[in-house]
Amino acid sequence: MINIGITGQAGFIGTHIYNTLGLHPDQYTRIPFEDALFEDPNKLAEWVSKCDVIIHLAAMNRHGNPQVIYDTNIRLVEDMIAALDQTNSKAHILFSSSTQEERDNPYGRSKRKGRLLLADWAARAGGGFTGLVIPNVFGPFGNPYYNSVIATFSHQINHGETPKIDIDAEMKLIYVAELAGEIISRIRNHKEKQIIPEFIIPHTASINVTGMLKLLEGFKAEYVVRGIIPALNSPFEINLFNTFRGYMDISNHYPVKFVQHTDDRGAFVEILKLNGGGQFSFSTTKPGITRGNHFHTRKIERFAVIKGNALIQLRKIGTNEVMDFCLSGNEPAYVDMPIWYTHNITNIGKDELFTLFWINEFYNPDDADTFFEEVIRN
Repeated sequence: MINIGITGQAGFIGTHIYNTLGLHPDQYTRIPFEDALFEDPNKLAEWVSKCDVIIHLAAMNRHGNPQVIYDTNIRLVEDMIAALDQTNSKAHILFSSSTQEERDNPYGRSKRKGRLLLADWAARAGGGFTGLVIPNVFGPFGNPYYNSVIATFSHQINHGETPKIDIDAEMKLIYVAELAGEIISRIRNHKEKQIIPEFIIPHTASINVTGMLKLLEGFKAEYVVRGIIPALNSPFEINLFNTFRGYMDISNHYPVKFVQHTDDRGAFVEILKLNGGGQFSFSTTKPGITRGNHFHTRKIERFAVIKGNALIQLRKIGTNEVMDFCLSGNEPAYVDMPIWYTHNITNIGKDELFTLFWINEFYNPDDADTFFEEVIRN
């Protein structure tokens, strides 16, 4: 077991790392941290004494006075070093610096100096150290107007505000879960008393602000307004979509009611559409009623019976052979509909039949030429 403490635990990155460590209770013990510990040297030292590993994230990113940013961040590092010395700690310290070191602004200078101060402590005291230089981090639950432009734009789009692009810069990004994985990997692979003054964490995605905003606005139009899962063509787009969803007004958005199409046969409800191709739906069918009697030339389709009893029939176009499949909700099962096979489904039970449908067309879903009617038996 490794005892791990995280300064800045309640912050954006700290929360994600803390929660991720909690997925492995057999490997890591989390030593809870509160910001107030920095106000009491003895309490901070007591906390430090319990830690085998300290991830030092606590820092000030923004303030009206740049000098306050610099002074605050240096003070936090010096307070940590004092607590380490007071307890004669040999802990492995992971310090979060930033690619803003290159910009030579007060924040970047404070992170660079803090990294070097902790590396010097490790060399002097026999501790371990890894100086992490981290690219721009994005993910759900960051603070808008503070942690990242992605957090700000996601919040604005989801709350009826209009994002504004000041500089259409190229952003080098890492998703917060990817960063948590990198940091935990550094902990797992660290050798005793090893000192790595500078470890550059590579970015996993690169996009300009305009391209990022276009994706976020597309998520709003498709997912929030129309209920469609957008086409997600890369791990970055999946991570950006999950980030965007983290800023939705969930309590007021849900539940979203389905549109039911009812007739004498029963009801048909579309559950989910995917812009990348595909749709989930379900139907209820009254006893003795048959649905279908058509064939497809391109569409991939699956029927899954989850309640009731059904007869599914297939016949290849141009032949007379009919294949019968009896399905029961007591033993849920499915049958796929091959192209050029006329197919139907009949409720052969006494109770209502519930069937799930999945289709994927892999072409324009608005194309009207999706099926051709033909009965199973001529």
